[in-house]
Amino acid sequence: MNPTPSELATTNHRWTIAKKRRIFLGMKKRRKRSQSVEGAIFARILGTGRGYVFTPSEFLDLGGRWAVYSALARAARDGRIRKLTRGLYDYPRIDSDRRVMWPATDAVLRALKGREATRFQPSGAHAANVLGLSEQVPLRVTVLTDGKSRTVTIGPRKIVLKHATPRQMATAGKKSGTIIHALKWLGATSVDASVIRRVRAQLTPRERKELLLDARSAPVWMTRVIREIAEVEAK
Repeated sequence: MNPTPSELATTNHRWTIAKKRRIFLGMKKRRKRSQSVEGAIFARILGTGRGYVFTPSEFLDLGGRWAVYSALARAARDGRIRKLTRGLYDYPRIDSDRRVMWPATDAVLRALKGREATRFQPSGAHAANVLGLSEQVPLRVTVLTDGKSRTVTIGPRKIVLKHATPRQMATAGKKSGTIIHALKWLGATSVDASVIRRVRAQLTPRERKELLLDARSAPVWMTRVIREIAEVEAK
């Protein structure tokens, strides 16, 4: 016997209610799980401290991609973190006057390096600044990479990632590489005894030996300077 129109309407109504209930419960469950992921993410950010620059991929061990991206987007909208550019966020530093500061270049590079699985080599004024040989903080920073060339804009600063040859990247990730590029930027006429002492003071015995080995990647004029830096200073 076929159901009457009234019975069909009642069945459809019950099915619709059950479907809406399943949808509601599913949304509620996802929201609860998302809140849990968001809490875990923010706890890690707080634990790392201000100045931390990060990408969503650093939190995929805490939840699914959708949950992580959604949590970071909400936190950025709420002002708890800051979105620097696509796929890059920070927990901004605050100065003594309560002004929000832009992140350090090295912090940005650390986050990009983790996301893109590429190597970076500080060069030019940035390399000198890393070693404390220059107080200049350039708004345009050039960093050599074995990845693609591109420019990342962070507030007023531009980080130019420049694809380099294997020879230029031979010392990437080593202090010796930063030293070679910093000295190259200073130039032969500006590298004096004071510079040599300041660089030498930053090196461990192992790093001095490594610098000597990597001298083959340096210009000819720098060979003597590197030897002096690697010497153990007489007491």
